[in-house]
Amino acid sequence: MKSVPLTAFPRTQTRRGPVKKLRANGRVPAVVYGRETQPQNLELNAREISDLIHHSASENLLVDLSVDKDPRARRLALVQEVQHHPVDGKVLHVDFREVAENEKVIVQVPVETEGEAAGVKTGGGVLEHVLFKLKVRCLPKDLPEQITIDVTALEIGKTIHIGDVHAPLGVEILGDKTWAVVSVAAPRAEEEAAPAEATAAEVEMTKEKKEEGAEAAKPGEKAPAKGEAKGAEKGAEKKAEAKPEAKAEKKK
Repeated sequence: MKSVPLTAFPRTQTRRGPVKKLRANGRVPAVVYGRETQPQNLELNAREISDLIHHSASENLLVDLSVDKDPRARRLALVQEVQHHPVDGKVLHVDFREVAENEKVIVQVPVETEGEAAGVKTGGGVLEHVLFKLKVRCLPKDLPEQITIDVTALEIGKTIHIGDVHAPLGVEILGDKTWAVVSVAAPRAEEEAAPAEATAAEVEMTKEKKEEGAEAAKPGEKAPAKGEAKGAEKGAEKKAEAKPEAKAEKKK
């Protein structure tokens, strides 16, 4: 990644009131965290830093930081974090992390896909993007703006894992090699078909039960309730037991 020159100015005010006034005057507060020195408070030209961030193709922005009236030479730094206003999106604060040209850094890099997956194109599958960033380790000059994955050959049920991703030259991709990055799932219509069929079967069974109940009832009469049916059965059993006893008494 090519570094971009940026000029900063020392900042002495850190309280809320002065910082608010600073922003009103077209400045943005910032901090650079040194490799071997204490963090330094800075202020930036609001328009300059906003343009750099807006036109950057990646979240990772490498700058050649030059501090006004600082005897030290330019410092290579990565934009570590940018705070934006929640309403208008203006840059409120920037954190820089100083790096060395000959020392590897570990950063998160965005993941992009290219091509149309075969499982989506011919099988109606759904492309699922599981990981949107990958952690990489490399020298600042080798830092990629993004990692692109070709999904053209991906069929339904297939997955591209971290271990399958080809890293750019000089870049090492970190993380569990078995973690999924991109996959193609089966069409949702097929997944919902089984529950739909089960529901239809339940409706049919309910219908059959209702028809059986209607046949059991006599014409012009309602089918006995469950409790009434049981009572009738018990009454019939008692009558059947009483009849033999009555016949025995007549014979005597």
